[in-house]
Amino acid sequence: MASFFVRHGRNLRGTDYAVGDIHGSFTALAAMLDRVGFDPARDRLFSLGDLVNRGPDSARVLEWLDKPWFHAVSGNHDFMVWRDAAGDPYPYVDHREHGGGWFARLPASERRLIGQRLRALPLAAEVETPDGPVGLLHAQCPTDDWDDVREGRLSPEQWHTCLWARTRYRAQDPAVIAHVRAVAHGHTTIAEARRLGNRHYLDTGGWMPGQGHFTLLNLHTLETVKEPDAPSLK
Repeated sequence: MASFFVRHGRNLRGTDYAVGDIHGSFTALAAMLDRVGFDPARDRLFSLGDLVNRGPDSARVLEWLDKPWFHAVSGNHDFMVWRDAAGDPYPYVDHREHGGGWFARLPASERRLIGQRLRALPLAAEVETPDGPVGLLHAQCPTDDWDDVREGRLSPEQWHTCLWARTRYRAQDPAVIAHVRAVAHGHTTIAEARRLGNRHYLDTGGWMPGQGHFTLLNLHTLETVKEPDAPSLK
C-alpha cells in the first residue's frame, strides 16, 4: 500500500457522504446520486472499499478515481485485484471466482494501471466534520481506539482485519471506538444500514440490481440517505 492512512479536511462548501461497497456498479450509483440531489460541485463522496468485481462497470474504476469529489479506501476486492495485477495473486481467495473475471479480459497496460491505482488506496481514512472526525474503514476496526489506526499502531494481522473481518458485526458488538466521532464500514452486506455503538454499516447491496440499494451516510449529521421505495435484501 502507498499509504495506510489519510486525512481529509473539512468540506466548507457542501456535504460529505460515505457509501458502502460499489462492486463495479458505477452507473447505478451515479443514477442514485442524481436522484438524491448529490452536487459534485460542492459535495464529496467517500467509498468504503470494494470498488470493483461483481458488477458490470468495474473497468470504469479509473474514471471514478479521477473525479475530484470522489475518494476511497481499499476493500478486500480492490486488494485482490492489485495483487493480481502485480503478478502476486492473493493465495487464499481467487477473486476471479467472485466476480473478477472482467480483469483478465483487459489489455495488459490497463490491468497494470488499474492495479497501480488500487494499490495506492489507503486502508483507512478520516474526514473532518464540524463535530469531529469520522473514520472510514472497509471491514472492521481491529481495536477500540481509533488512535491505533490514526497513528499506525497496528500489526499486519490487524491491518488484515481492516480488510476482511466480520466478527464484530456478527456478534452485534456494541463497542464504541474511542477518539473518533464515528466509523463507517462496508463489506458486510445487510438489508438496511445498521449502527452498532458508533460504527455504521452501509453495504446494503446496491451492487445487486433489483435486490438491494445504495445507502449514503451524511458524515456531517450521521443520518442515512437512500432513495424512496428502494428495494431491500430479503
